[in-house]
Amino acid sequence: MTRALNTLTLAFVLALPFASAAWAQQPPPGPPAQRGASGQRQGRGARGGTPDAPAGVSPGDVQRMFDAYTLMQAQEQLKIGEEQFAKFMPRFKALQEARRKTQADRGQIIVELRRLSMATPLDEAQIKEKLRALQEIDSRSVTDLKKSYESIDQVLDLKQQAQLRVFEEVMERRKLDMIARARASRARPKTPPQ
Repeated sequence: MTRALNTLTLAFVLALPFASAAWAQQPPPGPPAQRGASGQRQGRGARGGTPDAPAGVSPGDVQRMFDAYTLMQAQEQLKIGEEQFAKFMPRFKALQEARRKTQADRGQIIVELRRLSMATPLDEAQIKEKLRALQEIDSRSVTDLKKSYESIDQVLDLKQQAQLRVFEEVMERRKLDMIARARASRARPKTPPQ
């Protein structure tokens, strides 16, 4: 199993630069491209069209690769043995999934709140409803994360529990740094070939 995990980690590390570059090249969000009479996409861009997202690589794919990489690094950093890892892995994945679900649910409500707050006339009842839903998500998130950590802590010793909290902070910083670099490279104007 260790060989398979190391292979997965290596595959992630090798794929990450390509995924990051592809993600960074995606066009900024904007209005959907229109299709002309010929059926071709028309919109912004040098050739009159908006470039499509790279085939097979989406922000979700990058997130899943990063989650797999994080899991493998957790095993190594916390020095988790194979037997312990078999119990740790599904619990850690449940923690990652709880975070992703909260992020997605919050994101949807924030988008709705943005839309509602810019509408004329202002629909106060709907805004109040969305704000209540946001509070419910935040409350549920605290409960879900607490349960996930309690479950994980059942299979880790005290030192590993402390190391996991530090490890997660380091990995979160790395992820934010990767996102910032991808955005910076995306914002940099491309120089034409000479």
